[in-house]
Amino acid sequence: MTKTPDSTTPDSTTRTSTTPSTPASTPWTIAVLGPGGVGGLVAGLLARAGHRVICLAREETAAVLAERGLTVRSGTFGDFTARVQADTELREPVDALIVAPKETGLRSALERVPREALGAGLVVPLLNGFEHVDVLRGRYPAEQVVPGTIRVESTRVGPGVIEHGGLSARIELASSTVPHARVEAFAEVLRGAGQQVDVLPDETAMLWGKLSFLLPMALLSTRYGVPVGEVRTVHRDRMLAVIGEFAEVAAAQGAPPDVPALLKFVDAVPEATRSSMQRDAEAGRPIEVDAIGGALLRAADRHGIDVPETAALVAEVERLGG
Repeated sequence: MTKTPDSTTPDSTTRTSTTPSTPASTPWTIAVLGPGGVGGLVAGLLARAGHRVICLAREETAAVLAERGLTVRSGTFGDFTARVQADTELREPVDALIVAPKETGLRSALERVPREALGAGLVVPLLNGFEHVDVLRGRYPAEQVVPGTIRVESTRVGPGVIEHGGLSARIELASSTVPHARVEAFAEVLRGAGQQVDVLPDETAMLWGKLSFLLPMALLSTRYGVPVGEVRTVHRDRMLAVIGEFAEVAAAQGAPPDVPALLKFVDAVPEATRSSMQRDAEAGRPIEVDAIGGALLRAADRHGIDVPETAALVAEVERLGG
């Protein structure tokens, strides 16, 4: 899901802040894998703030970025073009790598970032779901991987051209394997580029906190081809059933959601909001049903929890995407 209110979140996790170990004024070298709606926006903002940004993409996209830069059109950040470097593969160590392709193309995209080229840089995925964290920690040192989430409405309308809606880009970061000071240092870099960033103490709660909203809204909006406003009214009974099943699995996972707060959050979302999964399905692009719905089903199976409503919904969406 790419568009949500940026004022409150459906969880009550405590945010923490410390003095960063690296001054925000020091330029970083940051690679962005997948300069699409999310990655392109973050890359453009970082480049505009004075950081050295290397976008990693397919040859055609890399050529456009190298020649024209990244153009961002945003009601929040303004319209601008930022100069970036571009390549098809990472060829030097960086301070951080932002991982932002769709989950459906994650494994092939990671071939652009050889382990030996990364160096000691942080690896920061801004992806939906949670299973990608184990994929990244299996490929790169765990002490460098910082899971993240982002709440933003941002779309790639062409190579190197990003349209960002009126909501600011709100990012959450948390890691059980990276020292807090390193995470906070990178958060300060993002803040210096104009993004809202919270550093949280629990990565599981963070990832499942986003999934608590994303899963029912993305699957139901895609299944019925309707915006969030109709999901929470016309299809409310099914939404409540899916949320109830999700809450049981999340609790077994160690991240029980505050369901009343989640419903309050859902009911506050602008009624015209459409999920990124819905837009991808309508455009005939691959959809992230496995990363979102499939991951929940696999977690439910591990804990021996029956989730019939969610299983049926996932199967219906898979047929739409097939």
